[in-house]
Amino acid sequence: MTGSTLAPFTADDYRARMERAARAAADAGLAGLLVAPGPDLVWLTGYTPTAITERLTLLVLAAGQDPVLVVPTLEAPDAAHATGAPALTLRDWTDGKDPYAATAALLDSGGRFGISDNAWAMHLLGLQKTLPATSYASLTDALPMLRAVKDAAELELLAAAGAAADAAFEEIRKVPFGGRRESEVAADLAGLLRRFGHSQVDFTIVASGPNGANPHHEIGERVIERGDMVVLDFGGLKDGYGSDTSRTVHVGEPTDEERRVHDLVREAQEAGFRAVRPGVACQEVDRAARKVIADAGYGEYFIHRTGHGIGVTTHEPPYMIEGEQQPLVPGMCFSVEPGVYLPGRFGVRIEDIVTVTEDGGRRLNDTTRDMVIVD
Repeated sequence: MTGSTLAPFTADDYRARMERAARAAADAGLAGLLVAPGPDLVWLTGYTPTAITERLTLLVLAAGQDPVLVVPTLEAPDAAHATGAPALTLRDWTDGKDPYAATAALLDSGGRFGISDNAWAMHLLGLQKTLPATSYASLTDALPMLRAVKDAAELELLAAAGAAADAAFEEIRKVPFGGRRESEVAADLAGLLRRFGHSQVDFTIVASGPNGANPHHEIGERVIERGDMVVLDFGGLKDGYGSDTSRTVHVGEPTDEERRVHDLVREAQEAGFRAVRPGVACQEVDRAARKVIADAGYGEYFIHRTGHGIGVTTHEPPYMIEGEQQPLVPGMCFSVEPGVYLPGRFGVRIEDIVTVTEDGGRRLNDTTRDMVIVD
């Protein structure tokens, strides 16, 4: 993913995000935020280093202070061209100098800071050594909802990514499955995602027959057979925002039990979707989907959470899982993806990305959730 994928956003958009993040940090009792290269930095500034190396790059945000991006001198020209660069100050450091000393000058020497989850341990330890009275909390723990509520432009990009994934499914259902390896169908699926505008393919799970009972089955060389149920789970990034959808198809006519289980998962997915509305706790989406499956006697075979957030990454907060009491807010986007996995036999999963609206939810995936028969 490159900075150009976020062209719809302006320096003012990034300025507003950085100000919002700094306020949220202060409200959480933090002295500020330290953001390393990765999805948080892209979302806040539009900047992705051409190469992530051992050299320290760190965005420093604190309420009442101008944002500062500490960056190696040799990478400063690229950073200066990022869309969000006009909204921050660049402070570069040269090889042979101490980047932690340069960063320490920007920090409260006894403060507690939120730090992005993907910061390198050597950088965190370097800061702790330079400022031993500081302490740190991961952004996921300290500000889990930082990127969770999407604005109108973000929702448009997520909808476009969902539509592209839908288009890929409509095409993949036309290709032969029987007699081909899972890896071959997965390659077709990856090619279709790129054809419909994805710059990055994160996963193309093709899990046939007994492999479908493994929710995160690795692409394999198993030959798909007539009579197989096949779980398809695929997604990636289009214009910087994620897609993620699952459909379960069948090679030839299914058995009565296979139809029954597929119908059950479809009903559970519908129940989860219908539970979405502002103010409802995330766990209620999980409970609604899980109840349908448990009441039918398959509860022990639904072995993962019902959903996860999506945005500039394909997995992020919030999570639709028991114990998550975070209320749903308009603009949140997440998957609703219940499944049933029968060891040694087959699995079924149906997944849509859903966004919370003012009075309910809206699906960003529109392909059929009925059983699809393939050749």
